[in-house]
Amino acid sequence: MAFNTRLAGLALVGMGVASVAGCGYNTIPTQEEAAKAAWAEVQTQYQRRADLVPNLVSTVKGAASQEKEVLTAVTEARASATRPSFDSSTITDPAKFAEFQAAQGQLSAALGRLMSIQENYPELRSLEGFTALQGQLEGTENRIAIARRDYNAAVQTYNTTLRTFPSVIWAQTVFASSKPMQLFQAASGAEQPPEVKF
Repeated sequence: MAFNTRLAGLALVGMGVASVAGCGYNTIPTQEEAAKAAWAEVQTQYQRRADLVPNLVSTVKGAASQEKEVLTAVTEARASATRPSFDSSTITDPAKFAEFQAAQGQLSAALGRLMSIQENYPELRSLEGFTALQGQLEGTENRIAIARRDYNAAVQTYNTTLRTFPSVIWAQTVFASSKPMQLFQAASGAEQPPEVKF
């Protein structure tokens, strides 16, 4: 008799675990962690770019001293993009997120001007170092775009989960501290093609 009671108790516990696992309880923390991991990948790609910029600037400085203004803008933009301290709370704070995005946008714009220099100054194209770094930088910009896209997809899934049934029940009770995350959006004026002046 005791064996049957114990077996029935284990079966009841097993059914309870299965029902909690199937009811979406784990969905919110799982998707939140996926979005945080995607955010970490965005930061990794920005760091990769920040690490490449000094090498690019040093290489170009040697061959393009006439473009000090652009190189200075790149150096300053890099400094402003890496100066603020951003952590995982950035993705739930709209003001911090906007500050982060603006700093990265400044660096992207400055790098775009630098890359356009090589079109007007063919001697820069002949530098192996410049060409290699240009390829690395272009690859990094592509990686950043992909990381942003993946982050936005993870955030969309997470934010949707917080607002849809049945997970909205968990979001308003057990996971009430879980807040919607911010999406990357195009910088103001990004719909216009950049104007390059020499």
